[in-house]
Amino acid sequence: MKFISWNVNGLRAAMKKGFMTYFNEQDADIVALQETKMQEEQKDFSFPGYEEYWNSADKKGYSGTLILTRHKPLNVSYGINETLYNDEGRIITLEFDTCYFVNVYVPNAQRELTRLEYRMKYEEDFRAYLGKLNETKPVILCGDLNVAHEEIDLKNPKSNQRNAGFTIEERTKFTTLLESGFKDTFRELYPDTITYSWWSYMFNARKNNAGWRIDYFVVSNRLFNAVENSEIHTDIMGSDHCPVVLTMKPEFTLSKD
Repeated sequence: MKFISWNVNGLRAAMKKGFMTYFNEQDADIVALQETKMQEEQKDFSFPGYEEYWNSADKKGYSGTLILTRHKPLNVSYGINETLYNDEGRIITLEFDTCYFVNVYVPNAQRELTRLEYRMKYEEDFRAYLGKLNETKPVILCGDLNVAHEEIDLKNPKSNQRNAGFTIEERTKFTTLLESGFKDTFRELYPDTITYSWWSYMFNARKNNAGWRIDYFVVSNRLFNAVENSEIHTDIMGSDHCPVVLTMKPEFTLSKD
């Protein structure tokens, strides 16, 4: 079973840059997108064979998440408890028989860390939310988490100590999340591998591979043994992020049937 997560930095723009070629080639069970930057009613494309679950921001052209799934969920919820963070379309949760699948686009702390306080509150709320889900069923979490967890996860750690995405506050929140019962699948499988999932559009960052690993698949501890592989498809263009892919072992299913 294959899951894909990708911050497309505008789905309509990505459609013009080969999105559907990659989508069709991968033939995934679930595709989770972040930063769709559109409302569902604006689309002039379709995904045959997939259920679509959109959570668009109130502000047009901003943020937004989408899940495409071949497996119909038992329940779908948006935001935290259907209320928090829905104004920016940041969270979608699908409930299946065997687990929860959560797609998230975590708020950026912004330049000068103007949104760091908001980000910290978000982290607390979101960790509590995931913890409650995890008490009931294991969780597969994916998305743009907007944090490079360790120095290995970005090209220039020393010069980014107080920049959004690598502050000690954000990194500590991610550590706390993992310590509450979750694993970063890529880093667990590849503890010493240096690779990135996002590159600035400035300074030829992608050409020079001056990037950050800020896109993740995180799973409940008790699900980790079912993970077959966790990959970062750095060769895929179409956004300033690249897709990350989680493959589960053949015995893993979403349905009890």
